[in-house]
Order: sequence, then C-alpha cells, then structure tokens
Amino acid sequence: MLHFNYELVVPKSGTFGHKNAKGKWDGIIGDIVSGETYMSIAPLIMTADREEVVDFVPPYFEQSGISIVMRKPVIKTSLFKFMTVLKVEVWLSIVAALIVAACMIWFLDRYSPYSAKNNPDAYPYTCRKFTLKESFWFALTSFTPQGGGEAPKSLSARTLVAAYWLFVVLMLATFTANLAAFLTVERMQSPVESLDQLSRQSRINYTVVRESLTHEYFINMKFAEDTLYRMWKELTLNASTEDKRYRVWDYPIHEQYGHILLSINESNPVPNASEGFRIVNERLEGDFAFIHDSSEIKYEISRNCNFSEVGEVFAEKPYAIAIQQGSYLQDPISIAILDLQRERFFDFLQTKYWNTSIRGDCSDFDESEGITLESLGGVFIATLVGLGLAMLTLAGEIFYYKKKNDDMNVPKPVELPSKKTKKKKKHSKNIHPYPNTITIGSEFKPRQDGRMTPQLSHIYQPHLMHRPN
Repeated sequence: MLHFNYELVVPKSGTFGHKNAKGKWDGIIGDIVSGETYMSIAPLIMTADREEVVDFVPPYFEQSGISIVMRKPVIKTSLFKFMTVLKVEVWLSIVAALIVAACMIWFLDRYSPYSAKNNPDAYPYTCRKFTLKESFWFALTSFTPQGGGEAPKSLSARTLVAAYWLFVVLMLATFTANLAAFLTVERMQSPVESLDQLSRQSRINYTVVRESLTHEYFINMKFAEDTLYRMWKELTLNASTEDKRYRVWDYPIHEQYGHILLSINESNPVPNASEGFRIVNERLEGDFAFIHDSSEIKYEISRNCNFSEVGEVFAEKPYAIAIQQGSYLQDPISIAILDLQRERFFDFLQTKYWNTSIRGDCSDFDESEGITLESLGGVFIATLVGLGLAMLTLAGEIFYYKKKNDDMNVPKPVELPSKKTKKKKKHSKNIHPYPNTITIGSEFKPRQDGRMTPQLSHIYQPHLMHRPN
C-alpha cells in the first residue's frame, strides 16, 4: 500500500525494550530511540513510558493484557480408587473391629443364660444359632443394606450388636462422603479461577518472564501498594490531621501484589516465554502457572491441547507499531492501518494463523461429565473375585462331601479268629450252659446234681394256663 523498500533487522538484546536505572532503553525501543531502526512491527504493547520516547500509530490488534496459563492436570486413574478413600490403617481397624465383634457375639450367645441356646423354654420356636461361623457372617452382612438378619436374643449380645451397628452406620457414612469428595476433586478442571485465588494459595507456584512488562507490572503494583500504605499510616498516626475520618485502625485496601511478587521471586522468573510454557507443560499435576501476555497465551492454547487459560485478562493494553518521534511515516502508516481494519484484514490473519483446527486432535471428551470405568473398575473386579472364590468353595464342598460319604460306605474288615479267641472257645466248653427249657409249675424243685439254677418269680393262675389235650 505504501510501496517503500525496507530491511528487517533483529534487535541486539532480543527484547522489546526495558528502561534501566539510568533511564536508557534497550531492545526494540532502544534501537528506535538511537535511530538504528525507523519503526517496529512486532507484538509491542503501548505503554506510557514507551510513548514518552517513541510514537505509536493506531492499534492494529485487539486489546492484549496479562493472563494466566496452566496445564490441564493428568488425572491418575486407578481401578481400586475406592480403596484409597480410607488409609490402610483405617481398613485394618475396620477388619479388626469386625473380627472382635464376631467373636464377642459368639462368646455372649454361648455363655449368656438368657440366650436362645441356653434358655430353650423361653424360645420354643426355631432360633438362629450363633456359632462362630454364623457370628462372622452376621458381622460381615451388617455392612450391607440387607442387614445381618436375625439378632441374638440375650440382652448382653443385643447391647453389643447395637453398638456395632452404630459403628457400621458411621463408617458407611464416612466412606460414602469421602468417596464422593474424592471423585469430585478428581474431576475439577482447575483449583484456581482468578489471580486473587492464585495469590491466596500456596500449593501452585507461578512465575513470569524476567524484566518483561508483566514483571514490571507487578513491581509497579507492589510500589503502589507500599505508597498507599505509607500514606494511610501517615494520615492515621498523624495527630495534626484535621479530618478524623482518615484515622482508621484497619487498612482499607486489600494487599496482594506484594505477596505475588514475593512468590514470583521464590519461583525464579524465567528468561523467556518458551521456557515458561515448557515448565507448565512438564508439570503433569497442573501445579504450576505462568503469568504472561494474554495474546501469546491464547496462541499457545490454540496449538497445545494441554494448556488452559485461568481467570480473566487484566491490565489490558493494545498492540501498535512504534516509529521514531516526529517521523514522516506516522501519517501514511496510520491511514493504512485504518484502511486494513475497515477491510477486516487483521481478522482474516487471525483466523488463518490462529485456526482452531490445529487442536483437531484434541479429545472432545469432558472428563467432568461422569465417573469413568477406570475409577470404579475395581468394584467389578472385586465382584469377579468373589465369584471365583465362590466357585472354589463349591469345589471344596463337593470334594469334602464325596470323601465323607465314601468313608461311611467303606465295609468294615472281617477279623479272623486269633489264638486268644480259640483258647476262649476251648475254655468255654468246660462251662456247662444253663438248660434251654425249664418247667413252670406250682413250685420249683432243686436239681439233683446240686447246682443252683436261676430262680423266677411266678404267680400261679390256673385260668390262664393252657393245657394241651
């Protein structure tokens, strides 16, 4: 449009321009001030300090400010996520409580005189027998919505069961609440949503580019806070102040930039923007933030699926072309910029080079929409493990049942007569057996051989006697 020849040069310091303590500029602004270059076509932000030494033409780009970029945290999924809700020592304590409760239920039901086992007269109907195995099953099923079933009958055992049920209710409520909290935190996109929230927390570190406009912004804001505090202190403590409304005990201004600048210095400012984006991308847990120019951040976000902009843009300023003060190029360049804006040429360039199709490979799945199978897959695995144990137990029961029946059906071995048995038989031949028949009459008479015979009690009843014909 202007039809003039030009030569592109790179600034010696490689920066946009920074004023040192002596008031001298370096970078692009320094080259323009020194006359080495006539103008700058770069993402140069208009500031009051720069406009004192160079001239700017009308802005060619939308307002640009300061923004925060973080990496989307990589969610660590685990099939047994529900097991991490409670610590290991808590799980062991629950198992120990279950075992102790089961043993005590069995003990109380066994030795209490008022249990169904020891007091059958009070419970003539069939009652549940709390053996050791049945007591363990009762304690285990008490954790389920179905409940443990029939409770013991004795007062002592019921007192224990009531206390145990209270323990079960509290543990289930604690587990449910913590599981919901774990899954909610897991799906949170970002723990901070603004610069104020970032300054109030200590888990996420953040930094800026050293000696950049962003760094200078926080330094200036810290200076402004210190100046305001000093003025407030003088007004408050000065007894000669006529207006007593200035005498307040609480500082009326919220201070945050001093703390932000301190955190930035602790994290060490990076030498350039590429280093800042690299550090953010390497922090997989999303615990690092980079505060930088919003336009550059938006461009990086359009090219990297891992980046996410946090909060609103602040300290907005326009991009513009800088030229030497009083240069004859200011008017024609300004007219050309306005014509290009009217033709929406800059919008066309932004659409072309900031095309969101570059992020076409990014997943459109929103992990905050629901709980994934990777987080609760362990529940299904536990069910399958229970099924496998049930099948193994069934095989063991069948094997035990068959072996028990086989042992009962085995015939007893026939014992052959031994020598001792034969001697006993020989000895028994010398013993006269009792007579096979005896005569029952009105009286008994002794045998002629003088041996005693067995005596029987007898009442003679003639009408019952049957005499053969």
